[in-house]
Amino acid sequence: MVQRADINSVLSDIRSLRSQMMQNQQIQQDQSVRGRIDGPRQVQETQEPSSFSDMLGKAVNNVNDLQQTTGELRTAYDMGDPNVDITKVMIAAQKSSVSFEALTQVRNRVVRAYEDIMNMPI
Repeated sequence: MVQRADINSVLSDIRSLRSQMMQNQQIQQDQSVRGRIDGPRQVQETQEPSSFSDMLGKAVNNVNDLQQTTGELRTAYDMGDPNVDITKVMIAAQKSSVSFEALTQVRNRVVRAYEDIMNMPI
């Protein structure tokens, strides 16, 4: 039986990644402010925070890359490539499976939230 990722743990991971991103942006902003006060003037690029659609698109691309890598490893193993062993193939397959299940869970949550919002009385 396939073990599925718990949605709460997936959401917890997403929240922790988001908080890390926000901390990194805060550190970069603090460093650029200190550079303007203490050091020579620097040209600063404006970085807008990532939107949900950008983050979701990156997640889909990441899952796609994992699945393509898994397919390539399986093909190489089937062809008898001595550099590819079964453990690499199985680990890659599990990574792609878990990431696909997590993405499916997120999609289901987003669709359910959309449906709930659309069914709300005005």
